[in-house]
Amino acid sequence: MIPKLKTFLILLSIVLLLLLIPFVAMQFSNEVNWSVMDFVMAGILLFGTSLVIELVLRKVKSTKHRLLISGIILLLLFLLWAELAVGIFGSPIAGN
Repeated sequence: MIPKLKTFLILLSIVLLLLLIPFVAMQFSNEVNWSVMDFVMAGILLFGTSLVIELVLRKVKSTKHRLLISGIILLLLFLLWAELAVGIFGSPIAGN
């Protein structure tokens, strides 16, 4: 189920604001060096995660279960992000 347009635009705006952080950092430092694909993947991961958490918040009634499921989703996001960035598990998708 697709969230309402207002919610969709809010989530999209938050993701774009988060992506501005590395973009601005790239203007002032050589330490941050993202390619277009890095921004695309980060956008997909962040926006996809926000949509899945929004779905959980709509469908799951228990606050305890909402927190647990959302926490697991965020943990999976962080693990996938770390794997793509530095290859902590050594899988073929690692960005070494």
